Amino acid sequence: MTEAFRVQRVDLLVAEVPAPLVGDHSATVHTLTPGPVPHSSWATLRPAESSLFHVREKVLTVVAGDSTHPGTNVDFGGGPVRGDIAARWIHGAPPGVRCEDPPLQVRRFDEHTFVLRQSKAVTYEAPFLYLLFGNERALLLDTGAVADPERMPLRVTVDRLVADWLTRHPRPGYSLVVAHTHGHGDHVGGDEQFAGRPATTVVARELPAVQEFFGFTGWPRQTVRFGLGGRVLEITGLPGHHAASIAIFDPWSGFLLTGDTVYPGRLYVNDAPAFLASLEALVSIAHTRPVSAVMGCHIEMTRTPGRDYPIGTTYQPDELPLAMTVEQLQAVRDATHAVAGRPGVHVFGDFAIYNGRCAFGEARQRLRRAAQTARLRLRHGLR
Repeated sequence: MTEAFRVQRVDLLVAEVPAPLVGDHSATVHTLTPGPVPHSSWATLRPAESSLFHVREKVLTVVAGDSTHPGTNVDFGGGPVRGDIAARWIHGAPPGVRCEDPPLQVRRFDEHTFVLRQSKAVTYEAPFLYLLFGNERALLLDTGAVADPERMPLRVTVDRLVADWLTRHPRPGYSLVVAHTHGHGDHVGGDEQFAGRPATTVVARELPAVQEFFGFTGWPRQTVRFGLGGRVLEITGLPGHHAASIAIFDPWSGFLLTGDTVYPGRLYVNDAPAFLASLEALVSIAHTRPVSAVMGCHIEMTRTPGRDYPIGTTYQPDELPLAMTVEQLQAVRDATHAVAGRPGVHVFGDFAIYNGRCAFGEARQRLRRAAQTARLRLRHGLR
C-alpha cells in the first residue's frame, strides 16, 4: 500500500421527501441528482491525518496508484463486465423429503465476483451473500443466518475461494473485509466464524461502527468510495428497513447491491420517510451509473405475479430470479410512494410492501404456511 492514499466523498442532493399524509395515495416523484464533485473534494491523507474521515488505515482507501503488485494486478477499469447472472439456485425440498442441496451454493459471476446462497434446508431465510475480489483485499458482504460452521461452512468456503483466487493472482498480505448490507440476524449470523482469521476485519453491525469504518461524515445521503485495490465500490446509506442499511454500487460487475431494501419479496418498511428517501437515492444511482442488475439478499416471490411463498417456506421450486432490473427498482419506488400513507400489506407483481406493523398480514402468512405444508405432504404421500 502506498504511503499516501485518498478518500473521495460524493454527495447526493435530494429534494426533501415530506412525511406522507394519511389518505394521500398519490405517487409524487421526488428527484435526486448527484451533486458536483470538484477536484478539491479529494483529500490526500497520510495515515496520521486520517482521523478527519474516521478512516481505518488498513482497509478503507482508494489506493493511489494500486501498484503494490506490478505485473499481477487485475485491470478493473473495463466494467461492467459480462457474467453469468442467470443462475438456477438451490431451493430446498418438500416437507418430509430429504433435501440433497449443499448447505451453501457458490455461483461464479466472473473470476472476481461470487454470489453465495445458504440452503433453505438449513435456514428458510436462504439469504444471498456476495464475495468481491480486488487487487489488495476481498469484501464479503453479509455472513448469513447460521453461526454453526458444521451446519454452514461459510468460513471454509470463503477461505477456499480466496485461496483459489490467490493461486491465479499470487500476492502477499492479502486481506478480507467482512461487512453487512444491514444488521439483522439473518445477515450477521456467521460473523463469529471469522473471529481470529488472519488479515481480516469484521465490521460491527451497529450504525456508528458502519459510519466510522467506511468514513461517512454526512450519513445517509453521502456516497463514500471503498477501494479493494483497483476495484472501487461506491457506498451510500440506505435506512428505512434497518437504521444501518447500506447500498453498494460495483462498477466492475454493474451490481447495485440493495440488501433487504429491494429484492423480489416482502419489503419491510420500518421508517417510511427514510425508506422513500433511500429508494430515491437508489433510483438516482441507477440513472447515473451503469447498473446492470439490482441484487438483493432474498427471493420470496413465485413466478405467478402477486404471489409470494409464505414465511417459513423451505421449498421454492418456482421462485423468481434474484436479479432485478432498473425498471423494477423504479416500480418499487413508485409503489412505495403510492402506499406511503396506508399501513399494511400491499402486494404487487414481483414484490410486496409491508408498510409498518402488519399483524394481520403476518398472521395470514402463518396460516398460508400451514396450508402449504399440508398440501405438499399430501402430494408426496406423507402424513
